Formats: sequence, structure tokens, C-alpha cells
Amino acid sequence: MSNKNLGQEYPPAGEEAYIKDLAERLKAKIIKDNPTGIMRRDAHPKMHGVVKAEFIIEPNLPEELQIGVFKEAKTYQAWIRFSNQDGSINPDIERDIRGMAIKLMGVPGKKLQEHEEDEQTQDFILISTNVFVTENVEEFDGLIKALTGGLLAKARFFATHWRVVGNLLKSMKKFVNPLQIRYFSTTPYLWGNHAVKYAATPHVTAADEIPVNPDDNFMRAAMKRQLEAEEATFDFSVQLQIDAETMPIEDPGKEWPETESPFIKVATIKILQQTFDNEKQNEFGENLSFSPWHSIPEHRPLGGINRARRAIYPFISKFRHQKNNVPVKEPTSWEI
Repeated sequence: MSNKNLGQEYPPAGEEAYIKDLAERLKAKIIKDNPTGIMRRDAHPKMHGVVKAEFIIEPNLPEELQIGVFKEAKTYQAWIRFSNQDGSINPDIERDIRGMAIKLMGVPGKKLQEHEEDEQTQDFILISTNVFVTENVEEFDGLIKALTGGLLAKARFFATHWRVVGNLLKSMKKFVNPLQIRYFSTTPYLWGNHAVKYAATPHVTAADEIPVNPDDNFMRAAMKRQLEAEEATFDFSVQLQIDAETMPIEDPGKEWPETESPFIKVATIKILQQTFDNEKQNEFGENLSFSPWHSIPEHRPLGGINRARRAIYPFISKFRHQKNNVPVKEPTSWEI
């Protein structure tokens, strides 16, 4: 085990060109996917719900974990958006990756996202699998090129990218209730002198089952039933990088083994008992913008996929909001 390169980024040559190509491909994709109506996200366009939550920092954390947002025990107000990953709006019964995007409010300090330095929000973006689908930006650009191409393009790509196939098969699952899924960042982030990955693990007393005759939006219905009756809680945890070879920064398609470095709880997410499914709140959730670069420097995103997100997320968000004639605006409270 070597600590030589812990937390170190190694951008590959030519990455910027792939980032630019990927941005244009994703823009073309959402134009094609949304010929009428509102311009939706290129990924995670189907929202199960956006809900009010509290993000409660653990007291008495070890000193090495008392970093940034987690420096002291306090409670942040938050919005959390749950979603399906696929670029199309599909029935919930289809296999997919699910998303949990967390936005803390009232977070002081300069932020890393250009032109949003003075916003008071901090985002954490997680999905329902512990590995990203590709190794780097070049491979992800190739995947999007194949998926938006013909059958021959898809066949050529998947025939030569077996790990991408394996990661997709592992990631695409059927779920019942977004409040009963474990979520992961897949990509690494700075944490003081460490690199970490995040996880959100639900507390589940009685697991829901897929309905016998499920409608297209049964996951939203499951959330509604649970939050009308009780609150939902998650443990928010971090996994420290302890080996640069087995836990790489530049390859989020490789799992960081929990047997080597278990996740450590640093906060509780409490999703309040509430009614959320109304037109005003749904429109608010549609117009929210999330990015791992809505962040203070202490939690800076690491690795190639996150470097691509720094350029692509605001590019797509600005284009989408302009098409929808809606301003890009960060929330400051639970008031809509």
C-alpha cells in the first residue's frame, strides 16, 4: 500500500477537447429529446419529487473529518431532488439509475462555480450505484456518441468496452421507493488533505414492494405515502482514500472497496414529514440547478468526470433555462 499519490489528480492529454465535444453532444441530445414543451435536463429529467430536508452535522467528529461544512455540529436547511437518470421520461418499472441531488442552504464562503461565487449553497450529487459507467471523459464522450448514433455505432462501442457494459448492467436496476435506496457519489472529492467519496444510506423499517399493476409513476406515489405518514432519514457518510492504486482518483468506474476503507457517518439527512406533490413545488424542482461545483473549496470535486462537469453543467443549465425563459436562481430557504 502506497500513500505517494493520495488525493492527486492526473488530467490526461486531450481531455479539454473531449469535454467540449461532450458538451455539444449533450446539447444536441436534449434538443432532439425535447422537440416540444419545456427543455429538460440531458440526464435525470424525470423527477420523483423535490422535498424539504435537514442536513444535521454529527457532533464530536474526529478532527480530520471536521472540514468545511462539517467543521462544527449544526443543522442546514436543504432541498433534495429525487429522479430517474435516463434522458427520456419512462415508466418507473424500467431498469434505471436513480439520483439524489442535495442542496444545502446558508453555507458561507466563496464557491468554486464561476459566476456563482457568492451563492450560499453547497451541492452533493449522488446516484444509486457505487461506480460511474466509464473510466474518463474520453470514454464517456464515446459512450454518448454511440448512444446517440445508430445500431452499428452502439455495437462497435460496446464490443470494445466490456467494463462499460458490466458497469451498466450492474447499475441498471428496478427500485420501488427513492427514500429506500442507498446512493453514492461515484466520483471523489477533496476533504481537507484527503480524497473521499460520499454515500447516503437510508434507514428502512419496512421495505416497499413493487406494486402488482404498477403505474408509470409508482415511485413518486411511494414517496408521497411515506412522507405523508412519517419522516425519512439517511446516514450521510464519507469513505477516505487510503490507497492510490486500489482507490484511484481518475477512474470513477472502479469501485473503492469498503473492505479496505469503510464509510464513516458525518451527518444525518432528515427528510421532514410533508406533502410535496403540487404544481408550484414541482415547477420549482424542474428549474433547480445542481452541480458538484456549487461548493466551497474544502470540498472541491476531483477527477476527470468532475472536471467535465465544471464546464458542462453550467453550459447545459444556462441553455435550458434560456429556452424555458426561466432565470437560473439558487434558493436561500424553504420558501418557494
